[in-house]
Amino acid sequence: MERRRALIAGAGIGGLSAALCLARADFEVSIFEQAPRLEEVGAGLQLSPNASVILRRLGVLERLRAAALEPRAIRVRRARDGHLLAVLPLEDAEWRWGAPYLLAHRADLQRALVAAVAAEPRVALRTGTAVTDFSASRDAVTIALEDGEAATGDLLICADGVRSRLRERLVGAARVVPSARRTAWRALVPAASVAPELLQPDSNLWLGPGAHVVHYPLRGGSVVNLVAVLDTAPKVAPREGAWSTPGDPAFLERRFAGWAAPLRDLIAAAPDWRIWPLVERAPLARWTQGRVALLGDAAHPMLPFLAQGAAQAIEDASALGDALSAAVDVERGLVAYETMRRARADRVQRQSHAQGTIYHLSGPAALARDLAMRAAGGRTLLARYDWLYRVGSVPT
Repeated sequence: MERRRALIAGAGIGGLSAALCLARADFEVSIFEQAPRLEEVGAGLQLSPNASVILRRLGVLERLRAAALEPRAIRVRRARDGHLLAVLPLEDAEWRWGAPYLLAHRADLQRALVAAVAAEPRVALRTGTAVTDFSASRDAVTIALEDGEAATGDLLICADGVRSRLRERLVGAARVVPSARRTAWRALVPAASVAPELLQPDSNLWLGPGAHVVHYPLRGGSVVNLVAVLDTAPKVAPREGAWSTPGDPAFLERRFAGWAAPLRDLIAAAPDWRIWPLVERAPLARWTQGRVALLGDAAHPMLPFLAQGAAQAIEDASALGDALSAAVDVERGLVAYETMRRARADRVQRQSHAQGTIYHLSGPAALARDLAMRAAGGRTLLARYDWLYRVGSVPT
């Protein structure tokens, strides 16, 4: 029997993960990536247990683990004076949720995924070739490539990111546009420029009016990943399709002038900043049509306040492979994939949005939040994420 062929548009975290899952479901997989090469862009990301359990099953976790950090805790602080509001313990993450909680550089995760793809004979990766259109029949789907070529397969997975061009073609949803409301600033700070207490193996969250900051060490403690999210638009608009744009350090130093000294010193130590506006969209009514389906940010772009962008794309990939393994035909398999995933991804989108409002409170509302966090304690606060992190909540 001839092996079925899957086509994937996009070689990001979602596309690469989907390729591995589909190969395990006995598909021949072709990935088409518009970038001429897979550049190691990005900064740190949090891989919660709902994602790491899938990476372990795919053989990716073992490739990544040497470059990743297992944090002892998440330490939540008040911005103006650094007062510790809560400590959420993570040392027993694997016992509690069934898989580790990891901090990693996005490029290290990409490298591990690419290595796994390269070792999988059923997957072929082609760069420098964007998928520009598709047409589906009862028996197959054909994609048009920007170089004028075409390819045919049994299904197409649109994993072409937050600004997906194929999403509009599939479900009639307009392309996501950047929000003028919130902007993320990212930097990697050399460890030699950081105070020793900020190099501890913890994830740190600072909450302030209209902004929050996250930082944690990466790559064996050689650098600190630093992220600031502001309720303000960037002074310079990023280019269309650009992953990020240089940011003005003087702007950030002014913006955080009233925050605690240790954090101001960390911000001042950053050698350069990259900025981009955050994007989200309301949950889509459907992700699939016939032999074509959306995956990852193309299906559910979300704000980063639950740190679930990469994790939800990895969950999508796992569900896709499971659904197609069990289905009698491709179209039913894609419907099953959407059924398995859409309600959960919608919930993560909504709660990510709500979390941003909580993080950025000011005045009496912020005081009430801080008092509530202190009264609840770290373990109680952590229990609120059991629905998200627990391995049993994702398809395995």
